[in-house]
Amino acid sequence: MHEVLTVKEMYAADKAANESGIETYDLMEAAGRGVADAVIRLMPATPVTVLCGPGNNGGDGFVAARRLRELGRNVTVCLLGDIDALEGDAARAAKEWDGPVSPLGEDSLDGAGVVIDALFGAGLSRPLEGAPAALAETAVSRQIPVVAVDVPSGLDGDRACPKGDGPAFRAALTITFFRKKPAHVLMPGAAYCGEIIVHDIGIPASVLPAINPAARENTPDFWKDGVPKPDAMGHKHSRGRLAVISGGEFMTGAARLSARAGQRVGAGFVTLYGDEAATRINAAHETSIVLKAAVRGDAMVQAVKEFHPAATIIGPGAGRDDRTKDMVLELLEVGSPVVLDADALSIFEDDEDVFYKALHDKAVLTPHDGEFARVFPKEAGAKASKIEKARSAAQRSGAVVLCKGPDTVIARPDGLVLVNTVSSPFLASAGTGDVLSGMIGGLLAQGVEPFAAACMGAWIHGRAGQGIGPGLIAEDLIRATPRLMQAMLS
Repeated sequence: MHEVLTVKEMYAADKAANESGIETYDLMEAAGRGVADAVIRLMPATPVTVLCGPGNNGGDGFVAARRLRELGRNVTVCLLGDIDALEGDAARAAKEWDGPVSPLGEDSLDGAGVVIDALFGAGLSRPLEGAPAALAETAVSRQIPVVAVDVPSGLDGDRACPKGDGPAFRAALTITFFRKKPAHVLMPGAAYCGEIIVHDIGIPASVLPAINPAARENTPDFWKDGVPKPDAMGHKHSRGRLAVISGGEFMTGAARLSARAGQRVGAGFVTLYGDEAATRINAAHETSIVLKAAVRGDAMVQAVKEFHPAATIIGPGAGRDDRTKDMVLELLEVGSPVVLDADALSIFEDDEDVFYKALHDKAVLTPHDGEFARVFPKEAGAKASKIEKARSAAQRSGAVVLCKGPDTVIARPDGLVLVNTVSSPFLASAGTGDVLSGMIGGLLAQGVEPFAAACMGAWIHGRAGQGIGPGLIAEDLIRATPRLMQAMLS
């Protein structure tokens, strides 16, 4: 149930279901009844206005209207266009609605208690205009709850943003069918959708292998078998050696957050490297993390190599200078797992080709939007969804790319993408990204393969954020991690 289908892939699923013997009108009937049942269950018992479009989305709306009337609700139907121009299943659904149909106009929401937006589906080809655009704005200004069919009208189903930067309905509830689409899991689309219900309309899961969707939601089902478990005969070194490179004297906090997060997800032996001044600062804060002083540059990389870490983290607070760049390139040359974040990414702005050539499939990149634009300018400037941008970046670089944000997206070089929908707006706080890097590094150090480590780390990070809520600071995530790890292990 966790696959994310593009609009084109959803059309293919509908077609495959029909070719297997399922009537398309039966799918429409199930969709419309699902919408109506959700309104009855979740929305106040007030008059319902159903806004129907000229296609199959509108057909779903007519079915929902009929079902709502059967269940005793006061229903008004407004249609965009001429009812005689409807075709196929939409025409049949309209014919089976035995109530009046009003033309869609800017006053169609007068007296509405709840609005069912069945105007356009996810495949809308142009921005909303005319009466639909005006109604989208009216629903917001009057605070009328909207139930969207498939996606809120005006929203691009694949790119997850209003089509052409035009208006779009903002739903309190969105009912979609079979599987979610990018607009349901990526921002800002997910914010327009409100609560999302995936309703089963009878399309069998057996259609999925032929479609072969390459995106899905990040859930424990994908990686739970890889959660590292301590060996009864193990010791601190066998549990995972993690190296973290500190920034300079006044930039040490970020690396400490990463190191502590690496410990908390289970790395058995964490060593924090810094120059002499940074190490003095770190020594005032750390007890269980081992500290090693070395001159930044070749000497520090050599010290890390002598430690033989199972994974290394570089970037948080590292500084944007040639020494950081050289250290990144030397660490990549070793070929062992490495997490690159913050300055370890930004330092390669305008030098992407050197960066791509050095990267390998054991590297995990964790950029926020600004850092992504610096190292992947072509992808950042493309008119594409975050899923497509991350996939292209991973394929181009040959590394795992985790694009941070409220809709964190993790991409593997072979094209597989997971979207992390477990998140919290309270994670928008300084240092939380450094904690995420540490979680991923700590999992890598325990032998979790890079893509799974990135997905697992993003999920733990998001779940911890949800559990903490208001007042969250980066250190809270680290303190919340043991409880989550215990739950995952059990």
